Amino acid sequence: MKSVAVLALLLLGSSLTATRIAPSRAVRITAFRRPAASDGPIGAVKIVIDKTDYELNIYDEKGWYATYPVVFGNNSLSDKKMEGDNNTPEGDFKIIAKRVHDKWDRFMSINYPTAASYEKFRQRKERGEIPANAKIGGGIGIHGTWPHEDFVIDKYKNWTMGCISMKRSDVEELYTIIPVGTPVNIRK
Repeated sequence: MKSVAVLALLLLGSSLTATRIAPSRAVRITAFRRPAASDGPIGAVKIVIDKTDYELNIYDEKGWYATYPVVFGNNSLSDKKMEGDNNTPEGDFKIIAKRVHDKWDRFMSINYPTAASYEKFRQRKERGEIPANAKIGGGIGIHGTWPHEDFVIDKYKNWTMGCISMKRSDVEELYTIIPVGTPVNIRK
């Protein structure tokens, strides 16, 4: 559905441009915003990260605001089960801290693990899906790439230890848009 809307914008002469092929769709775009959104989002914002489409979407009080391409921890795109699995967690979170980072440009921490994360972790241990001595992990956030390595986003190269990675210019823009406390939904 979203692809149809993007294609319609492209055909209507918008300044948006299709630039690459995504793993799960015919048309893939770089970061884009709704028309006339240059002044920034209106009111409260939320983030929805779609692992299947490799997208981070921002919504404000008017609805969809912007979409950015992202990559994750590993190619399985599975939910995080335990520390060290390099999976990106799924669920509802919020931004709990923001900082400039010397390697990844900007880092926006999310509150993983949450109570729901601990409950999934407990159930997985109970079912024997993960070792009894496994730890849940932490330190998950949204950040940029290594310097001069934005190409990993263009090539859909999942490289993090469970975080969400964006192009450096995109993470800088996101950093200015979202405040601490912004809700984040990560889903497959």
